[in-house]
This record gives sequence, C-alpha cells and structure tokens, in this order.
Amino acid sequence: MKQLFLFSLTLLLLACRNPDSDYTDPRGTDYAGAESCVQCHQSTSENAMHSAHFMATAAASTANVLGNFSSGHNTFIYDENTKMVMEKRHDSLFQVLYKNNKEVAAYSFDIVFGGVNAQTAVYWHNRNTYELPISYYKAADNWGTSPDYSAKVPYFERMAVKDCYACHSSNIEKKSGKADQQNSFMTMQVEDVIDKNAIVYGIDCERCHGPAKKHVDYHLKFPDTKIAHEIVQYKSLTNQQKLDACAICHSGSNGIKLKSRFDFKPGDNLSDYYRKVPSSNYDVHGNQAGLLSQSQCFIQSKTLNCITCHNPHNATKNPTSYASICINCHKAPEHKNMDITIESLKENCINCHMPKQSSDAINFQVSGNPEVQSYKLRTHKIAVYPKEKKKN
Repeated sequence: MKQLFLFSLTLLLLACRNPDSDYTDPRGTDYAGAESCVQCHQSTSENAMHSAHFMATAAASTANVLGNFSSGHNTFIYDENTKMVMEKRHDSLFQVLYKNNKEVAAYSFDIVFGGVNAQTAVYWHNRNTYELPISYYKAADNWGTSPDYSAKVPYFERMAVKDCYACHSSNIEKKSGKADQQNSFMTMQVEDVIDKNAIVYGIDCERCHGPAKKHVDYHLKFPDTKIAHEIVQYKSLTNQQKLDACAICHSGSNGIKLKSRFDFKPGDNLSDYYRKVPSSNYDVHGNQAGLLSQSQCFIQSKTLNCITCHNPHNATKNPTSYASICINCHKAPEHKNMDITIESLKENCINCHMPKQSSDAINFQVSGNPEVQSYKLRTHKIAVYPKEKKKN
C-alpha cells in the first residue's frame, strides 16, 4: 500500500511539473526553446508558425514536403533511359533514380529548405547533408532541377554545408556545456559535420530575440508584470541595429564572413560578423538589405527599416496591405499620363515600384522543357520601373 501511495505521488508530481524545466536547448543554458514562448505569446507564436522564417527548414515529413507524389505528376525525365521519380514509401519520401526502368538508388527526403514559394530537400550521409537534385517550384507548380543542377545528368554529391543552415535554421551545433563546446569546436576544425541532435529547425523566436531563459523565468515568477524583462526589445534598438538584425541573413552570401551568424544577437553590429561587398547589382535572392539601401525611400529616411513594412511573425501580406504602408509617407502620389485611377494605383504600389525580377542565383528546368527558367522574387529596391509602368 505504501509503495502504491509513493508511486501515485510520483505520478502527480510529474504531471504538475513544468515540462520546460527538463528542456536543455542545444544552444546552451541561456536558451529556453521556442515552446516556452507559446504560454505567454500564443497568438504571435501561432502566426509565426506559418511564416517563411519558421519554415526556412524542417524535418521532412509527408505533412510538410511540397510537390505532387501521385503517378503522372512525380517524374523528372533526364533522357529516354534515365528518370527520377518522387515516391512515398510507407511514411517516408524518396527521390528514386531509375535506369532502363530499374531502380538504381533511392535517396530520402530528410530535411527541407523552404516551405512557401519553393522547396529543396537534402539527405543525410556520414554526418553531412547533401542536396537532392530535384526541387519543387510553386510558380511552375511542378518539380524541376535544384538550382544550377543539370537537367541531363542526376547528381547527388553537392554538400549542404553549415553556412547553408546559418540563415535557414536557428542552430546546428551542440553547446550545452564546456565539454560539448570544446568537442564541437574541435570537430568544426577537423571537418564540416552537423550534429543531428543539435538542429533547431527554422528561424525561431530566440534566433531573432536572443536567449530567453532569464526572460521566461522572470515572467513565470512575476506573471502580472507587463513590461518585458531580461530580453532585448526592438523598440530600444537604434535604426541601424534593427537593420543589422535582419541583414545578418538578408545581405547575401558573397561578403567576407568574420564570425558565425549563429552567434549574432539583436543589438550586435553586423560589421563584427560580416563585411559587405559594395555592389550596384545585388541579386533579388538573399540581398534584400543591399537593394533597400539603394532606394530613395531609404536614403531620404532616417527611420525606415525592414519591420517598417514587414511583420516577421506573420505570413506575407498582399499588395494592398503593403500599399497602405506606402501611403503613410506618399499621401498624394502623382502618376502623370497613366490611364488608371488613383484608387487602383494605391492598391498596387509594390507591383510597380517593387516588381518581381528574375534571380541570377536560382535557375531551373522542369521535365521535358529545355528552357531554363529563372526564379522570380520581388525586388527590395524601391524605384520607378518604366517597363512596369507600361504594363499598367
């Protein structure tokens, strides 16, 4: 009877314990994990889960892998004898290579990059990840070659190195203690390996807001306190610091890296981590900060930054909602010699002044089409584009 009482008491204590108290974040003991944010920021957390940031990477599953796996829609033809078929086998997904209708190799979807406009997947091999040769493109509503991959020869050897994860995940190295830090550092020096157990997928709360363990502990202890404690508040940052917090990932990858992007915290200076290479021709993929810096709206303003227009917790807005932000400064825009109403113009500011442009960094081909297609993204250089004016 006594043993039964003790067993029941143990179950009760376990049931009442805060589940977060056992959580150890691979980034270290200063981190609480994004799950801890939900209890006080439920609405914001739910919105963020549908954002491009949150879906920047994810463990591949049938629920979050884009693309059609049904017969007739799941095949990429390389030549008359070679094809890649996207197949579901039990609860796993594969890219299966066939030669003369015989299976040669099957590579699993293990991690996906992106979940909104396009998606590329990687597979695990010897503590590294390698890019699969076929990706999904929403604009084409079809499978196509992964960026810069051949449409004639399947290739499986391109490694997705740690730097790929620096802007697509929140962590890839274990840093829970001194021993782990030392081992992680030594491993990093020897080879570019990734710890499966240390990956924090997507861009989570603490990637942008910094370590939150002290913040969570404080507000659980003082739940009635409305002013945020023990965390960096963006409203307290300078405009340049706000820009740097986004530019750490949105300023391209052709600069000089000084320190790991994973170590960046809000309030840090971008120049301590990354040295930008000045250019007049920034690509629309990845270097939104560089393009914005060339805009007259930005140059003439001392307060414009990324979150002036973007709420990073929410999914992408439609053109009309962005137009309402433009009108805050451009209350009576002049559009001469245009056969279109002002009301209509006010709903389409970004379609004319931030049009979608082809990326030189992402090109692909769909099966059976020899034409190389360019992935189109909205430019962040706010300007007058005569060609777009003619379209309207």
